[in-house]
Amino acid sequence: MDSVKPAEADMAAQAGKHSRTASLATVARDAGVSVATVSRIVNGQSGRASAETVARVAEAIERLGYRPNPVGRALKRRASRVVAMLAPNLDNPAMAAIAVSTEAALRAAGHVMILCDTHDRPDLQDDYLQAMRDQFVAGYVMVSAVRSKGLEQAVGRGDPVVFVARRNPLGGGSFVGIDDYAAGADAAELMLARGVERPAVLMATQNVSSTAQRAAGFIERLVARGVPQAAIRQASAPGLSHIEIGYAAARSLGPAGGWPDGALCVSDMIAYGAYRAANEAGIAIPRDCMLLGVDGNPINRWIAPWLTSIRIPYEAFGEPIVQQLQRQWGGQETAAIHLRHEAAAPDQSPAFAERPRGAAA
Repeated sequence: MDSVKPAEADMAAQAGKHSRTASLATVARDAGVSVATVSRIVNGQSGRASAETVARVAEAIERLGYRPNPVGRALKRRASRVVAMLAPNLDNPAMAAIAVSTEAALRAAGHVMILCDTHDRPDLQDDYLQAMRDQFVAGYVMVSAVRSKGLEQAVGRGDPVVFVARRNPLGGGSFVGIDDYAAGADAAELMLARGVERPAVLMATQNVSSTAQRAAGFIERLVARGVPQAAIRQASAPGLSHIEIGYAAARSLGPAGGWPDGALCVSDMIAYGAYRAANEAGIAIPRDCMLLGVDGNPINRWIAPWLTSIRIPYEAFGEPIVQQLQRQWGGQETAAIHLRHEAAAPDQSPAFAERPRGAAA
């Protein structure tokens, strides 16, 4: 067997080392040229280099296993493959589900996602928009965006932006979400099927487009089905935390005329807060009052078996979000994409099945 000369062994060891840490500088040293020359050749600008230099660099790239960093190259060309998602209150399971779905879809399409929590604050939203612009991101996924100066500037520049769950507060724009009005109407049908006679709706004082549409669809369907609008109670509370809003809004029901026998909570988180208020008031849920949420969080079966909820397929949001971005990158028109919500039948709630209305607690 032929012996390996020390010099050849050293070269082999160096090659093995380079294959693990190959960079432009590594290739440049191996080929005996400058980093700038390697960069030009890698980016297809080899006109200033001789054929012998191009061949030597190509051989070094092949031998060392160098792979260009697409993100770094894109940033230098101001055409990043990085996409920023800005979302409020990531402790909300719905927001986390949207983020997981979107990250997976972007990764499958060859992109990297950066996630920022705006806490529903315009100033933080603007800070993140500027920081992401400084990083030359390819686009923005705005989950439940709020009106802000930075958002106005981004939209005005024509930056690729997809609005998710909540429509563009400035009007227009690319959108992915459900038909919130239809979800509210379906909630009304569920309550009517359950036999609710004294309905209510719980929401935030600063009701935004999505939740406002759910409340409107709910109320207008009840009225269309013969329920007097004056009989539909509306309770709201200020704040950003939906759990706290639900708690405060529900607490106002008793002093304002007693508890209803059914209440639409425009999000599952509002329902969680309302449930605590009901317990403190001695109201048995769902025996005394049907709480109907909107989200269909998977954790409900573990922590809220008493809750009937309109399910939103957040796990399916990712692909249409990427489609909307790709259309904008390609200079194509976009339109709203509505995913279908799921309205569970009243008798699918294990709590209702086990404790019919009027039964003893």
